[in-house]
Amino acid sequence: MVLLFRGARQVGKTYSIRKLGSAFETFLEINFEKDPRLASFFEGSLNPTEINQKLTAYSGVSLVPGKSLLFFDEIQACPNAIRALRFYHEEMPDLHVVAAGSMLEFALAEIPSFGVGRITNLFLYPLSFREFLWATGRKELDQMVQDANPQTSLDSVLHRELLEQFRLYQVLGGMPAVIRAFIKGSELPACQKIIDGLVLTLQDDFAKYKKRGSVTRLMEVFRAAAQQAGGKFQYSKVAQGEAMHGYKVALELLCMAGFAYRITHTSAGGIPLGAQINPKKFKVILFDLGIHQRLLGLDLSEHIVKEPIDLISKGNLAELFVGLELLAYHEPSVRPQLFYWHREARASNAEVDYVIQRDEAILPIEVKAGTKGGMRSLFAFLEEKGLSLGIRFSHENFSRMERVAVMPIYAVSKLFSATHFLI
Repeated sequence: MVLLFRGARQVGKTYSIRKLGSAFETFLEINFEKDPRLASFFEGSLNPTEINQKLTAYSGVSLVPGKSLLFFDEIQACPNAIRALRFYHEEMPDLHVVAAGSMLEFALAEIPSFGVGRITNLFLYPLSFREFLWATGRKELDQMVQDANPQTSLDSVLHRELLEQFRLYQVLGGMPAVIRAFIKGSELPACQKIIDGLVLTLQDDFAKYKKRGSVTRLMEVFRAAAQQAGGKFQYSKVAQGEAMHGYKVALELLCMAGFAYRITHTSAGGIPLGAQINPKKFKVILFDLGIHQRLLGLDLSEHIVKEPIDLISKGNLAELFVGLELLAYHEPSVRPQLFYWHREARASNAEVDYVIQRDEAILPIEVKAGTKGGMRSLFAFLEEKGLSLGIRFSHENFSRMERVAVMPIYAVSKLFSATHFLI
């Protein structure tokens, strides 16, 4: 079996694979950036048996099908190793092989026929809110969420406690290094410094893309994605009269690297949603809440003392959070897509924040930062498309309003984890 871990830098790919390796009798990790000499093992023949003989002779670690895990890290530094993965799949299917890399998407783009139908992909993201609860020892609290539904609301004390945990998650984000420090007792200002360090690391990484696009423009678009969150992304607000091509390239690179995601407009006339898009109309969200907020200048020490509703309402965070949750709970072996719906008409504008497919049905999702606000756009969408169900995520507890299931904003996971989440 060959498994390819894909995702942005620093989301925990290497850590997860090493933990997986502890379950095998032998584990061999090969890092092509740390020891580039090993790329020579992949020159000439890509026969897995021959390659394994060289790796075993070099490392002293035996590779036994069914009992060993072979890990190629930073595999983008050795394109021939990427090509060899298909032969591991075909000729040595009982050997467990895993590969990962921080710039893997760019390397794969240069190998068009790579692994089609052969390699299993696993897309990784920062920790979701549910994973945050698990990591901080609050699994019982999460279970209460999974057991609730619009007909059976949560106890008000538990609801309030979940909003408090949600507030913490919104200021911390889901980057593993930040959550690990928080669990070990670091105060929030110290966690903020870790987030700042991650932002600097990402900026340094942009230099690796300079052959493909301007480092300056990459950073400008990265910050613009945070600033324009919640609305249609406009290159004109970044380019300021300059040629836009470089900024379009920059956004494409950020999306390829997993640092940003497009939310594309769909007419939502039927399934699949991706067949009815307008590629010129899209929003952009960054891959992590904590990094998003630091780019906007949020000071944790100032905001942590506020009421949960105050923080939820800041800077379109609610809509951003729901988008990231939809990504996190998406089928992990498929590259995710996000969609929204917008109708522009005189005196009849309407917008639905997210539109997803659940089974064979279209499910519109509206996000409200607080507990107030009408659902005119959501009801307009339901009426126009002839649908019987919509979802509203907000600060409110579980409830039902006509054709709309009202769910707490911290309960996005229920769209994917519970078969009968509306019962």
